[in-house]
Amino acid sequence: MRLTRRAALSAAAATLAAPTILPRNAIAQQRPSELRLGISTFLSGPSSVFGVPGRNAADLLIEQLNASGGIGGVPIRSVVIDEAPGVDFLLGECRRLAQNEGVDVMLASISSGSCLAVAPLAEQLRLPTILWDCGTQRIFEENSFRYAVRTQANAVPEIVAPLLYLLRARPEFSTLAVVNQDYAWGRDSWAIWKGAMDAIKPGVRVVAELFPRFGATDFSTEITRLQALRPDVIFSTSWGGELDTFIRQAAERRLFERSTFVLPLAESSLERVGKTLPPGVIVGARGDHWFLHPTARDTELLKNFTEAYRRRFNLYPIYPTFHMAQALYGLKAGYEKAIAANGGRWPSREQLMDTMRGLEFRHLTGTMKIRDDGQGLEPMLVGVTRHVDSYPFPVLDQMILYPPELVMNPTGTKGVEWVRLLTPAAVRRAPAPIAWRA
Repeated sequence: MRLTRRAALSAAAATLAAPTILPRNAIAQQRPSELRLGISTFLSGPSSVFGVPGRNAADLLIEQLNASGGIGGVPIRSVVIDEAPGVDFLLGECRRLAQNEGVDVMLASISSGSCLAVAPLAEQLRLPTILWDCGTQRIFEENSFRYAVRTQANAVPEIVAPLLYLLRARPEFSTLAVVNQDYAWGRDSWAIWKGAMDAIKPGVRVVAELFPRFGATDFSTEITRLQALRPDVIFSTSWGGELDTFIRQAAERRLFERSTFVLPLAESSLERVGKTLPPGVIVGARGDHWFLHPTARDTELLKNFTEAYRRRFNLYPIYPTFHMAQALYGLKAGYEKAIAANGGRWPSREQLMDTMRGLEFRHLTGTMKIRDDGQGLEPMLVGVTRHVDSYPFPVLDQMILYPPELVMNPTGTKGVEWVRLLTPAAVRRAPAPIAWRA
């Protein structure tokens, strides 16, 4: 499956020709008997190693929320759909949930191509939609949406923060290669990295731009070329099962011994690949998400969630689980604020979405704010892998929490253009690293 920008936008345009469906309770403010959530994630295919943990977190947290009274006294019921069959299928399923299942809110999606198509559909259906995981920065830069917000950051800080970390950890590098999946996210994230790198450290020679197809399972051609080129740095924003496979195949051929790897999305792979991933790899967490978070690990909220998730799924939570938690905590905070502003009455969907903008709420590792344009702001956690006896997989050491004002472009600007204005001062303004502690 190749989710290109052209395919996503054409699919979204096709949906706009269909009749507008007025959703349940769009005008009335009567308290419903239940709050129906649609959730899209990858339930099959190689990306399910990323998507299923998001679904698992939703199941666990919805159960916990319902045990404590739901949202605004209303119990939550979720309907989960698989994103894997592609954009056209996903749009059809979202429309089915709106028309036949009567969902009140949609939580979508993982793929950037999916979100580029889902956000316009949310406007057509007037269906409140929380973009819970996708990374593309273009959604709120290229359009204005009333019915869509994102409860996480986007590609710009997710890429800029690991670059600043690299420039601090290994400022002398002079050659670099990229290995990214060939679809919207892979191309966009490389454009952000290249623009920022050229601005802060001009003169770095890019020796290879490799874009294996989305869904690839064999990276021998790319690895052979990288072995021959021997770049100082190898950068990859691949994710899910494909990143796991790339890591294992690169380790088998000792590629990690020859280059410094920067993997902005690798936090989700640590437990799966284990100590196949050697020490010294720069890893991003797509936000400040890490069950051993340097400042939040001892809070009751994070500890209780980690223990409950471990008991139920026999795994440690990874950043898709944190992203799902942010979406649900944000939705709860938004409803509660909208209910209070509405004199205790259940808000309309328009009142809910207006409240979501400017909302600040607590989540598992800190506090998040949603900007007026619908984009979430959060710190970026980046560290370097280290092997310790207490875990069968690498932990993160020398962690830096980059504040959003340092790595996120302001409202009204475009990330690809903003990163070209960065200077070496951004590297020096970063907070001090926080060492691993047992």
